[in-house]
Amino acid sequence: MTEKKKSKITQVRPAGTEHQVVSLRSTDKRYRRKPCGGCPWVKENTGEFPAQAFEHSAATSEDMSEHVFACHESGAEKSSTCAGFLLRGADNNLAVRLRISKGELDYSQIHEDERELFDSYREMAVANGVDPNSPALKDVRP
Repeated sequence: MTEKKKSKITQVRPAGTEHQVVSLRSTDKRYRRKPCGGCPWVKENTGEFPAQAFEHSAATSEDMSEHVFACHESGAEKSSTCAGFLLRGADNNLAVRLRISKGELDYSQIHEDERELFDSYREMAVANGVDPNSPALKDVRP
């Protein structure tokens, strides 16, 4: 019987006074099928997270990124890729494209609900207080 590998935390960065961005390396291929209740990609959740969190996570939406935007409600132990990210921010993400090619991610299973999503990572970040000229957004896809 093979032991399932757990996620490994690779970096923890503070984001404001009450939040943090946790980066992890995971072999887990879980993904959300619809945006969670507090999903930052949902426009009505604007302001729930500090601008610094969006600066830290911007690399997930850079061209050919190998980093994915994880669902904050899933946590590090059972990490899963964020549905909002998959629906709006992952078009040019290498890790997502590889998972699709391996049959590990099925977009037909991911759906929006009645809540409006931001159209792009840049739009979401700016709406949450990131300066449009921030170096963190320099390589983020439009």
